[in-house]
Amino acid sequence: MSKDHEEGAFEKAIEAHLVEEDGYESIPSDEFDQERGIFPSVVISFVQETQPEKWKKLETAYKGNARKQFLQQLTSALENQGTLNVLCHGFRIAGTAIDLAAFKPNTGLNPEIERKYKANKLGVTRQFYYSLTDPGKSIDLALSVNGIPVATAELKNKLTDQSIEDAKRQYETDRDPADPVLSFKRGALVHFAVDQHEVAYTTELAGDDTHFLPFNRGHDGGSGNPPLKSGHRTAYLWEDVWEKDSWMEIIKRFIHIDEEEIVEGGVKVDTEETMIFPRYHQLESVRELVASARQNGAGEDYLVQHSTGSGKSKSIAWLVHRLVSLHDEDDESVFDGVVVVTDRTILDEQLRNTIYELDHKTGVVHAIKDEGQSKSEELAQALEAGKPVIITTLQTFPYVIEHTKGLPDRKYGVVVDEAHSSQTGEMAKEMKQILAGQDIEEDDDWEDILAKSAQARGQQENLSFFAFTATPKGKTLEAFGHVPEDGDKPEPFHLYSMRQAIEEGFILDVLQHYTTYDTFSEIAKAIEENPQVPKKKAVKAVANFLKFHPHNISQKVKVIVEHFRNHTQHKIGGQAKAMVVTSSRLHAVRYKKAIDDYVEDNGYTDLSALVAFSGTVEDDGIEHTEKGMNDGIKQSELPSKFETQEYQVLVVADKYQTGFDEPLLHTMYVDKNLSGIQAVQTLSRLNRTHPGKDDTFVLDFVNDQEDIYEAFEPYYERTTVEETTDPQHIYKLESDLDAFQIYTDKEVEKFAAAFFGPDNTGTDQSHAELESHIQPARDRFKSKGEEVKDDFRSTLKSFLRLYKFQSQIVNYSDPELEKLYTFGRFLYKELPSASASSRVEFNDELALQYYRLEKSEEGAIDLQSSSREVSVPTDTGTRQQDEEEVDLSTIIDQINEKFGTDFTEADKLFLDQLKEDALEKDDLQKSAQVNSKENFALQFDEELTKMIIDRRERNHDLFKEFMDNDDLRDAITEHLRNQVYQESQTVES
Repeated sequence: MSKDHEEGAFEKAIEAHLVEEDGYESIPSDEFDQERGIFPSVVISFVQETQPEKWKKLETAYKGNARKQFLQQLTSALENQGTLNVLCHGFRIAGTAIDLAAFKPNTGLNPEIERKYKANKLGVTRQFYYSLTDPGKSIDLALSVNGIPVATAELKNKLTDQSIEDAKRQYETDRDPADPVLSFKRGALVHFAVDQHEVAYTTELAGDDTHFLPFNRGHDGGSGNPPLKSGHRTAYLWEDVWEKDSWMEIIKRFIHIDEEEIVEGGVKVDTEETMIFPRYHQLESVRELVASARQNGAGEDYLVQHSTGSGKSKSIAWLVHRLVSLHDEDDESVFDGVVVVTDRTILDEQLRNTIYELDHKTGVVHAIKDEGQSKSEELAQALEAGKPVIITTLQTFPYVIEHTKGLPDRKYGVVVDEAHSSQTGEMAKEMKQILAGQDIEEDDDWEDILAKSAQARGQQENLSFFAFTATPKGKTLEAFGHVPEDGDKPEPFHLYSMRQAIEEGFILDVLQHYTTYDTFSEIAKAIEENPQVPKKKAVKAVANFLKFHPHNISQKVKVIVEHFRNHTQHKIGGQAKAMVVTSSRLHAVRYKKAIDDYVEDNGYTDLSALVAFSGTVEDDGIEHTEKGMNDGIKQSELPSKFETQEYQVLVVADKYQTGFDEPLLHTMYVDKNLSGIQAVQTLSRLNRTHPGKDDTFVLDFVNDQEDIYEAFEPYYERTTVEETTDPQHIYKLESDLDAFQIYTDKEVEKFAAAFFGPDNTGTDQSHAELESHIQPARDRFKSKGEEVKDDFRSTLKSFLRLYKFQSQIVNYSDPELEKLYTFGRFLYKELPSASASSRVEFNDELALQYYRLEKSEEGAIDLQSSSREVSVPTDTGTRQQDEEEVDLSTIIDQINEKFGTDFTEADKLFLDQLKEDALEKDDLQKSAQVNSKENFALQFDEELTKMIIDRRERNHDLFKEFMDNDDLRDAITEHLRNQVYQESQTVES
């Protein structure tokens, strides 16, 4: 059977479905006017049938020449305004506004519009001979609306070894975009490449530069389409997408033109236009959300898990546009307004532009700007004024809850954009002032704050939440997730997975080139005393001693800078950038200083670093700020400065580890423990695509590949929770709290009676009464030891967090729990914070004896289809037994064991002897006494190498390690140099 015959059967099947099932008309190709790019008779027939009075005006105006003039001016309008604009908004001729299409109204209250909508003539044309310059060329299929072509399709049959790749090449190499029907804006809106398995599309033909996007449903969490029991996998295209109501809705409510300014040297030089057509998951998710909201009304919550690269901004814009005009089956408005919560200022502009392009209306979107009045006042005014769409920030979000409670007769859709703020810690401080009684932590992200705000609101039937995130946490899933009919665990309402985004090429797989390093070190006690120290705190303190040790940081900086210069710098056409992820603000400060020093010491002029951290950091008595360390660059200017070629490396501490979109970011150096969602969000900063960016690279000093695999696996496909809430967990915490004997049941009862009683009017007197019931528990707490204090504080915090969360999911109907929660919330704020004296820190007590940095793993971390789940809060308490105290030397031994040092006592003896021999050399002693340490190193380092060579027979293994391992040699040399230099100062000359 011939290829043409096979494709002909494919065409026939599609045409038959559209004509027989969806009411399309089969329009022969010979009715097409190649010069005008339309089906003239169909266009005129639609106008005459739907607007007879207007057509009579044209006949009167043009005295029997109406047809010719109409077609001539329609052609001109298509060329000047474009097909989309003319179809959606019509054009004017002889002072008369002519509609070229009628779209389904938001309500059924206007029968005339309904009549016109039903009169639309949707056409399908097989073997569409479109070309003015080459009349013999044809496209397999064309779709038209009232005689105006809106889509073309090239069909390929897998049975004849043809696929959508062949269809794409045909568009690229054999379809002239100069032909009217194929030209951008003027011609068809979209062009499809189709076979039985996959669909792709483009909105602009540009020869070899044509860019196709996948238009597939997804299969098993990845790309492609699922098999059907009968029929082609791609049947959804003509059976669902091209169905009449669906297709007209897409044209009116989804397709639009995006404009982007081209700026050079700060001056606008041009405007680039893009025709936006929804990807399949965007179309499906918006429609499913709208359908559910129409059916269920306000008061429902929806969680949308869409990966980075999914086009969330567009999905949100389309959703908002639909919600603001949504009506139920009784033609009543579902929502009186829509509030968009986002930290992305660009979303404001995108929403305005998208809604204007779709409706040609201005003033629909109102952004809370904090200009001339407080944000809360402006928000209240906007809500009370009934603004259709209000855009506000996450910080102002709780005011939405507060003010909508005061407007119970109004219903709102609240669309929450995954926070892209890089200022999480500072944001949390502001939120504390807004969310009274809520425990907002500096590391709380948007999901935490959303959940806490929702908890503050209780059940509010006039609000529906539509939350978009790439990496939902367990508690977010349980609070806002959807339980399918055939399941018992909450899931996202809609999914576009990380795996599908990677396979479809919208983001890069950041785990394909992942190298880990291990640090081997030995720490010694540098004092004669062997003090007793709390084990848990001491282990952390010893680890911090190594983490912040100058030698540790300097060795890692050497690896970072040399790797960047040798392997990263030339990537992406020489524009590649890197991020250094540190564990704290102090860590970031020291890394920035170490990088600057290393670059200067080596005379490098091709690498400059910036640092990002909040607030002020004190190090060795000197206060550092982000602006001060970045040569005066303001916080708001830092992202744009990093985009320039002036800076190549950004050192971060919490800031910019989420929500930072820099496509030129190619490499990440990690010196921080990463796990769970934090690992995914941090490493995903690398996944943005950019022309010439073919890969990414991660060099990790802390985590191993298995840790990262476990972090990513739950988010690779669909995220679900490990287990649903166990109501008994809260009772376990209640029992743990009671066992501390910090408070009595009587005190809790008295506090609750005062708090919930009618006399609690918020006055100083009522506040004083509440304080009097808290004070005995506070006094008992203060009398306890530090370990008990820490345990009680931690257990109480767990109880408060868990009760707030679970009371949203579980109806406890337990007044005793509510009383304890209310009492505990006030008590927690009154508890003294951990005293500085209880902390354990080591400085002069420890010494770094040996250090080695070694590559341990290299290669790809391959994620597979998974069923791993994320956890929900099920904390049953963190109370510990009294912590044992151990000798400091024991702690040091444990740390050395952890870092895998292989050195023996003989090695230590050998190095001690080297030091004594060096002290015996008069020339070295005199050099140490008259030189700075830096100048002394010039002589000592060379002399030490000679001494080790001369004594190589005494310890051949250590000699070999010293000569073969640069990092080890540097560590030993620095250690001995410092000891010889210091001890030489005490020797009398």
